[in-house]
Amino acid sequence: MNYLVSSLRLCVLSLIVCSAAYPAVILGFACVAAPEARHGSLIVSADGTIVGSTLLAQSFSRPEYFWPRPSAVDYSASASGGSNLSPANRLITERASEIIGRLRLAEGELVTADLVTTSGSGLDPHITVESATMQAGRVADARRVSTEDLIQLIGETRYQPVFPGFGAEPLVNVLELNLKLDHLSK
Repeated sequence: MNYLVSSLRLCVLSLIVCSAAYPAVILGFACVAAPEARHGSLIVSADGTIVGSTLLAQSFSRPEYFWPRPSAVDYSASASGGSNLSPANRLITERASEIIGRLRLAEGELVTADLVTTSGSGLDPHITVESATMQAGRVADARRVSTEDLIQLIGETRYQPVFPGFGAEPLVNVLELNLKLDHLSK
């Protein structure tokens, strides 16, 4: 009987520590250490409306916007995941061909891999600077602005990854770039 009471006490104590105390301490630390990230790094418009998160991709398919990587989960944050398709699968080839056709590339121009392949989560909000630059002509034509202005805007929104010496390329957050593009158009 003594062992049963001791075991129940240990179980209740473990439950309190693991389910309440530890998460409360971590949340408190996160609120102090990274206050803007604690709510999901939300992007809020001038009128106070939440338009997205810097951490999650959104679908942009109109020609006047820069397009993100394709998503195997249709950009649903509740269902992140990759496609798990083999590189030899015909569905990947068909999707890539369709995207390349919509990009309207110049004859012989090669497309970057991140514009035709999904990320591991299906929610990667970034594309390479090269991928954004590749789309600048299409977006410039649709918006009737100069390609040079868009390339400058890409340069202003690019950021260098934390460990650039390990082969990481400069990236652009597609949502932030498109929001700046809309602001520029106004």
